[in-house]
Amino acid sequence: MTTHPPAQETFSRSAPVRLWEDGFAQDPYRYYAALRDQGPVGWAELAPGVPAYVVTDRRAALELLQDTETFSHDPRPWETTVAADSPVLGMMRWRPNSLFADGAAHVRYRTSLIETFDLIEPHDLRARVHRAVHVLVSRFGPKGEADLVGEFARPLMALVFNSLFGLPDNQSERLERALGKMMEGGDQAAAGEAEFGGYVLELIAAKAQRRGDDLPSRLLDHPAGLTSQEVAWQVFLTLGAGHEPTANLVSNALSRILGNPLYYSTLTSGARPVMDAVVEVLRHETPLANYGIHYARESVTFHGAWIRAAVPVVVSYGALAHFAEQQAVSGRHPKDASHLSWSAGPHACPVKQHTLLIATEAVERLTQWLPDLDPVLPRERLSWRPGPFHRSLTALPVRFSPRSPDQPGDPS
Repeated sequence: MTTHPPAQETFSRSAPVRLWEDGFAQDPYRYYAALRDQGPVGWAELAPGVPAYVVTDRRAALELLQDTETFSHDPRPWETTVAADSPVLGMMRWRPNSLFADGAAHVRYRTSLIETFDLIEPHDLRARVHRAVHVLVSRFGPKGEADLVGEFARPLMALVFNSLFGLPDNQSERLERALGKMMEGGDQAAAGEAEFGGYVLELIAAKAQRRGDDLPSRLLDHPAGLTSQEVAWQVFLTLGAGHEPTANLVSNALSRILGNPLYYSTLTSGARPVMDAVVEVLRHETPLANYGIHYARESVTFHGAWIRAAVPVVVSYGALAHFAEQQAVSGRHPKDASHLSWSAGPHACPVKQHTLLIATEAVERLTQWLPDLDPVLPRERLSWRPGPFHRSLTALPVRFSPRSPDQPGDPS
């Protein structure tokens, strides 16, 4: 890397690829191809007037994710350059948590999260998922039809995470609604951020007064000595990062499974594990498509692009996954076929095993209870939620034989 500009800036004459357009949600691969045409690092807009560099090359992405000397996770220098009402601030604004911290602060926050989540026994987490699936199938199973996004994947995550964080089921809809607004990054983003922030602050205030057998209480009592405010921001991060991407992982997995009847039959018969379907989504249609946001500490040249300080550098996990899938289809398998959906380096996902367990158990339990799920629409006609950060279905309508989870023959 060099800290002086090349003779000609790579993107000075290139129009940014607008990841906020409606067309991006429905066909992101066309946008990824345009970015890729610019080289390993493309030039884009995350929102009108909010430029960013986007990394679409695996080698460049790994180098960026590992290089803590050149790149920082602290967005505060960038925040001074954007409008206060920018729709992407909810996802990118600095907060004192592990995602936006570097160095010792990052280690302190991350360690507290890992050690707290490690206290969750797999059998306990599995039981919470099974209970949530039972609640939801009890609601829509007798009807013989459902939207597996709005009636299953999203409310399932709200039920599971509210349970882990010590909140009652009746708060699930509130959590789901606030996070949906914030993630989409549209004109409701600020309202969603405010609603979610209020939700978390109320939770931590209650736990500070009276502990329970839940994650916020364990964070408050962790030896790292986090303040109530610091705990609130770790919860803000983990609730958001846990709910939205995991819900999208479940719905994306279900849509890919149901779109391939032969594949679906191998799963429902037990010939192929559900984990395969979940990992396939992580490999080829990752739910958190464009994040891993970094900022150059000083302006540098990186893989042929002049990276200005205080401008977001986004790792496009979606583009990496798409081009890996293209290679697989054409028979050109890369030497390292592992996906980067969990990120890499010091900021790699600290709770990926928990996420995998939740998603796998959710899909497996649903397909055990409802083995004849039949999609109403072919996969190419499904619609996707807007927003530059995620790959998230708007709805996944299905039909099936009406069934109650309580009738004879239920899975134990």
